Amino acid sequence: MPTIIDIADKLGISKGTVSKALNNADDVSETLRKRVLETAVEIGYERNRARKGTADKLCMIVENFNYNDPAAFGYGIVMGFKKLAIPAGWDVDVVNVTPEQQEAMSYDTFMLSHEYKGAFAMGLTLRDPWMKKDLKTTRTPTVLYDNYILDNPRVSYIGVNNDEGFYMAVKHLKELGHTKIGYLGGGEGSYVTQARHDAFLRAMKNHGLEIKKNCIGRSYFISECTNKFLPAQLHSQVTAIICGYDLMAQAVLTQCMDLGYRVPEDLSIIGFDDAPFAAYTNPPLTTIRQNQEALGNCGFYALNSLINQTYIGTLLLRAELITRSSTGKARQGNLAAPRKLPI
Repeated sequence: MPTIIDIADKLGISKGTVSKALNNADDVSETLRKRVLETAVEIGYERNRARKGTADKLCMIVENFNYNDPAAFGYGIVMGFKKLAIPAGWDVDVVNVTPEQQEAMSYDTFMLSHEYKGAFAMGLTLRDPWMKKDLKTTRTPTVLYDNYILDNPRVSYIGVNNDEGFYMAVKHLKELGHTKIGYLGGGEGSYVTQARHDAFLRAMKNHGLEIKKNCIGRSYFISECTNKFLPAQLHSQVTAIICGYDLMAQAVLTQCMDLGYRVPEDLSIIGFDDAPFAAYTNPPLTTIRQNQEALGNCGFYALNSLINQTYIGTLLLRAELITRSSTGKARQGNLAAPRKLPI
């Protein structure tokens, strides 16, 4: 394993200077410190243990992911991770990152500079610099929530079984008499939005139901998705809509009721996630549950396994259908004209 001496020899500086740079000493310039860190990553240097008197550290990396509010979906995931990591002797930092920060510093350099032994990352998109390049080759144990990296045994994927979730959702609607089912979901900027779109298509096929292209809509922005695709679905006389996540389902529910349609008498709506607000929409939302605390637990299980050189690829929770009042029997006949059109 490379040592501090190897870094010093490669840069032509003293071992003491390398040690100071790695330990954030004030008398080492930021330029030199960056060179030392980048060289350390390049040759595969790893810190074997934390400095005396400090605990080993793990990092929870978040981007565009609300975790501070107890009512937020991410809050339970963070708590679930910490509840296992901290009693096991780890310090846990939750760090927000931006694409600009990822451009400025490579993933392994970031992890080494903060002495993190591993990370659990949430909210990264396929366009992020670390996802596009760094995580494909990283040597740092890393777990991704709802993202997947091929051909790197040091990176694991945790989430919920999307195929099982959509199979259950379509089955529930079919048993209620629905055959014309639409789908609204996120754009193509993340792994999970594509995975859920594909899972919906497979579920429809498995249940022998026709898939109409004009009954499927996807967009990164919720308002754009509902304004652009929902009117076409209603015009096509769908009796139910499955959404890729609960915020989308809430928007669809609100807009349909603003148009004068009744839920579920005229239209049934299903979400995905079981976010904390889902039980309190009007009517309460039928959805596919992801147990947030269990996801956090899984994140730690997988990361701890990677750190101990047990290379878990994928760890999925079983899906669970939570039936509430936003789904009911399929209506008989066509929808009447809406009371008003979307703005």
